[in-house]
Amino acid sequence: MELRQLRYFVAIFEHRSVSRAAEHLRISQPALTRQLRQLERHVNTPLFERGPTGVSPTSAAVALHEHARLLLRLADATGEVARSAGPAKEIVRVGLPPGTPSAWLDQVLDALRSHAPGAAIQFTDASSTDQVRLLREGLLDIALVHQRPATRCTARLLYEQPAGIAVRPGHPLARRRRCHLAELDGLRILAHSRDQTTAEHDRVLTVAESLDVRPDWVFAWFIENALACATASDADAALLTRPSAQRLLPGWRWLPLTDPGFALPTWLARQPRARAIVERVAEVVTATAADPTA
Repeated sequence: MELRQLRYFVAIFEHRSVSRAAEHLRISQPALTRQLRQLERHVNTPLFERGPTGVSPTSAAVALHEHARLLLRLADATGEVARSAGPAKEIVRVGLPPGTPSAWLDQVLDALRSHAPGAAIQFTDASSTDQVRLLREGLLDIALVHQRPATRCTARLLYEQPAGIAVRPGHPLARRRRCHLAELDGLRILAHSRDQTTAEHDRVLTVAESLDVRPDWVFAWFIENALACATASDADAALLTRPSAQRLLPGWRWLPLTDPGFALPTWLARQPRARAIVERVAEVVTATAADPTA
């Protein structure tokens, strides 16, 4: 069966006349009749009954008509579908750590659409430790992590976010504009477990110990359920960046931690040898990292 035979059939069906259909199609009537007979042999049933004033469709023709129109519409749309498909995209798998600012992610996606149109980005939420493992196993192309990756990775420091505390509503510290590390002495402080933010965990503990500041630390593994963890542990405050505090602990006042100050770094890591599209995505992400909290 050929598409032109279906076009000829639809013309005959709608004009109810072989001669008028031939005139509409601008082909000879004998040629149109031959094509109709070939179609009838293909479907193995008569499609029209001939009469003195034209033709009448059989029940088979009525059933075939809508099917033929659908096939012809699909055939007519084939070129447009091919033209609109655009070039093929390559998947680039990017890991996201807890606390990534959503506004910055929106900027990154806008930049990638403009400057890396050949990339199809797939995000994976994972801790820094898990991302390093996934990168090593080839399950991530790019890792955004809160610790400097191993030397065998190609790594770039993207940005640093001030670390601080989110204070429970009604707590005396909630009236302050900033919090000195010494003021955490004796308070019950929720913090990420060491497996989630190794460098931050180690530095805060080391500095607090060196200054003889002894908070009652509550270390927990949490990504989305900080409020539940804080409530269950009866924490006075939680050690978080501002974007994480605003998202996870609404109503808790966030204060920058000072004397000394702490910053949570975010590094971009990839394998030293990577696909060109991965290198391009890494370049665009790095260029968008100037101000992640803007």
